[in-house]
Amino acid sequence: MMSFPWLTCLTVVPLLGGVMVVGLDERFERWSRRLALFFQCLALALVAGVAWQFDTSATAMQFVEKASWIPSIQVNYHLGVDGLGLLMIALAALVLPFATLMTAPDVRNQSLYYALMLWVQSGLFGAFTALNFVHWFLFWELSLIPAYFLIKLWGGPQRGPAARLFFVYTMAGSIALLLSFLGTYVATGTFDFQQLAEKGRGLDGGLAALFNIKLAWYSLSTRTLALILFGGALLGFAVKVPIWPFHTWLPLAYSEAPTPVTMVLTGVMSKLGLYGVLRLLLPIFPEQMRWVQTPLLWLTIASIVLGALAAMAQRDLKRMLGYLSISHLGYCWLGVLAAVQITPGDSKWMVEKSAALSGAMLQMFNHGVIAATLFGMVGYLELRSGGRRDIDDFGGLRQVAPVFCGLMGIALFASIGLPGLSGFVGELLIFKGAVALTTWAAALSTGGLLMTAVFLLTLAQKVWHGPLKASGETFADLSWKERLTVTPAIGLIFLLGVYPQCVLKFVNPTVLTLVEGLGF
Repeated sequence: MMSFPWLTCLTVVPLLGGVMVVGLDERFERWSRRLALFFQCLALALVAGVAWQFDTSATAMQFVEKASWIPSIQVNYHLGVDGLGLLMIALAALVLPFATLMTAPDVRNQSLYYALMLWVQSGLFGAFTALNFVHWFLFWELSLIPAYFLIKLWGGPQRGPAARLFFVYTMAGSIALLLSFLGTYVATGTFDFQQLAEKGRGLDGGLAALFNIKLAWYSLSTRTLALILFGGALLGFAVKVPIWPFHTWLPLAYSEAPTPVTMVLTGVMSKLGLYGVLRLLLPIFPEQMRWVQTPLLWLTIASIVLGALAAMAQRDLKRMLGYLSISHLGYCWLGVLAAVQITPGDSKWMVEKSAALSGAMLQMFNHGVIAATLFGMVGYLELRSGGRRDIDDFGGLRQVAPVFCGLMGIALFASIGLPGLSGFVGELLIFKGAVALTTWAAALSTGGLLMTAVFLLTLAQKVWHGPLKASGETFADLSWKERLTVTPAIGLIFLLGVYPQCVLKFVNPTVLTLVEGLGF
């Protein structure tokens, strides 16, 4: 008896929702927002159903769906989730309706806008549940196209260059990724993630040996050929996350995109790259990641420290938070790269690697919620100040908007990593593992923590305290509707700060599988 296809339905619901919303007659356009929210709530209910039935003790993929799709090249329609996949679909199911609620009611061309938001969500669900490269790559690209049009059609004055830069960078990364996996397919004969992971672990002689034998590029050494194919895949993810120096598209795209779209870009789409690193690079190319671990750690430190320094130098609040995202996502890279460190095979080092990877996954989720909330609060600032968002335009807002400042303060302190809030636990686990495994990199990365704290406290001081500036005299505090919109995110920040086990219990089996797969 065939079980209910939860994951297929999860992808199809927002896809069909987008078709229905864009097809609305102009007379009913005002219903497009409510209809989009209905489909997003339906998707959230499906994710809740998956989480309810999820077996937290199982290491294998769950809710698996598999059918032949293109038999001639062994491409299957293959879906499934483990703890990592479940965490990411939960994040997409939470952030997209949050962004929809933060959208101004008078946004122009509402039907197309909300349809594109639904299609972004469908692409994200598809990418986070696919277990075959072709299927995964299709949804990876499908999430890119609606995001491009959302920036291009609803963005700020420089929306054209911002959308173009976003598209060109991510497309260049996608092409490198595609070429890498086409080469890998020629060598291995499969696009299936699980089969590729088995070959990556060396059960069949290892990927590097297969590359040289099957591709017959005898002018290149086995190591060089493996590094070229690994480098193509790495470039695709390094652009998407992004890591320094592949980040230059991000500040302009984040500042020019409409704020709800920026919430989606930083809250979920940046996690696509990290998800790819954990789902593809780590299981399939563990040996190659170890070869380039030191240079990648230097790039990670540059992302953390230079990202924080660049954030301190900005005046535009959205550009500040954009650079801050680069710095915070660097901690996730640090956790992943620490886990590939060569160690003795005793349990002590397994614990440290598990801590680093658990922290990276938890930080992905926490950063998605915190960053989306911070950008949403900046959106409220823009809305009340006629589009202003220069830090020098504001001051003394605590006098007229105490609730706004209080809720924004919780998100800011969570971003700093204050104990009791969600940002603390992820960073603690990452540094616990990284200090033991790559002490020098962890030590240098702490500079980013200090600079982030100084920068965010300075931001709070300038915006909330001091004399009330002219732009704030008519600044209204959050309405009850706006407070209710932000409250679930603030509740999650507190919940994960005091009870992280509610997320960690889902990812622990996945983390153990990844650590065992590293084999050293």
